[in-house]
Amino acid sequence: METQTKANEEEETNMAAWLLGVKNLKIQPYHLPPLGPHDVKVRVKALGICGSDVHHFKTMRCANFIVKKPMVIGHECAGIIEEVGTEVKSLVVGNRVALEPGISCGRCCHCKDGRYNLCPEMKFFGSPPTNGSLAKKVVHPAHLCYKLPENVSLEEGAMCEPLSVGVHACRRANINPETNILIIGSGPIGLVTLLAARAFGAPRIVIADVDEHRLLIAKMLGADEAVQVSTDVKLVDEEVARIQNAMGCNIDVSFDCVGYDKTMTTALNATRAGGKVCLIGLALSKMTVPLTPAAARETDVIGIFRYRNTYPLCIDFLRTGKIDVKPLITHRFGFSQEEIEQAFETSARGGNAIKVMFNLYEVGVGRLPSGLSWVGSLLRLAKWVCMVGGRCDEAESVSWSPFCLLACVGIWVADDCLAPGFVCGWLELALGLPWIDANGCC
Repeated sequence: METQTKANEEEETNMAAWLLGVKNLKIQPYHLPPLGPHDVKVRVKALGICGSDVHHFKTMRCANFIVKKPMVIGHECAGIIEEVGTEVKSLVVGNRVALEPGISCGRCCHCKDGRYNLCPEMKFFGSPPTNGSLAKKVVHPAHLCYKLPENVSLEEGAMCEPLSVGVHACRRANINPETNILIIGSGPIGLVTLLAARAFGAPRIVIADVDEHRLLIAKMLGADEAVQVSTDVKLVDEEVARIQNAMGCNIDVSFDCVGYDKTMTTALNATRAGGKVCLIGLALSKMTVPLTPAAARETDVIGIFRYRNTYPLCIDFLRTGKIDVKPLITHRFGFSQEEIEQAFETSARGGNAIKVMFNLYEVGVGRLPSGLSWVGSLLRLAKWVCMVGGRCDEAESVSWSPFCLLACVGIWVADDCLAPGFVCGWLELALGLPWIDANGCC
């Protein structure tokens, strides 16, 4: 009786962010299912907002997935094991883990064939009708919880989910050191695809987008060339010519990370004969695109839906430093009613926001002050002091001015002390300064 009472009390204190209607999020109690023998209970510590979460927030649907009843939102998460089922041998209480959010049936032809991401019975965090993981605690199968190395933070663990999309796309397209790549769309998925493609050895990457700021970020993250395009379908031929000129050689693979008629048309027209076009972005359920000319050039069209068997590789990329996802995290919020509303509005507005992250720490225990205003003010101050300090000479060694040092310390604090703020990539991204050299010099 005492054990049952304790369990009930714990359930009553577990809170989650429920999507109740269009732009209507409320933190309310979330009663967890019982812990099965092969399950673990995880205290969620970091969770990122995905584009699909924003679609659900704004319209109560994403593609053909429609929210018909209140649902806990969110799926990009990592946390700490609090309890393990009786049959769990691979994890123990206290392990830090990244959670792969999709639970497949394991019985259908797709699961048996190893393509479990196509399972028609998939139960995916935050994809209706399955509740998500923007909660203090969740219960999840142990085999879908991946232990994080000591040098990989919980925020990076949460970033394994979007990174998995890029890794899966690169695997499907067989990206290698002889593959020259075009990426259309420099939102979060376009940027993780860029990072993944580089990790797979792609020698040259061109990225195209309508947003100049996003293209600047893409360049800072390693894109060789960035081409600003328009939304005008009449300009496709002209823009394809500019993209091909920027590449300087044949485009072997194009990734459409948007999913509109114009972006897919651009990808099909820009890719060489015998090349591949991967459709990652699913903005529209139907498109009108020039498939016949593409077929005549034997251009393969490859669909990308979520991912499979990617988490171990993603974690290894993060552990070895082959991929650094920290610069993508531009905004951080805590877990309160006001902050969840601010976070989703920030992500929905787009603009300078790339990845908006929740830190679900207890109040007063190692959590950043909340929201865009705190971080934004700090970054603006850092940018100002670095600009006042001026640029240092382009020497082989780092030549720090006091102003630049202050700016970098500011970025270090803003990055939640998860990694040294002196890393040039994060400094470049946060300050938006195109004149920071490879040595991290201002």
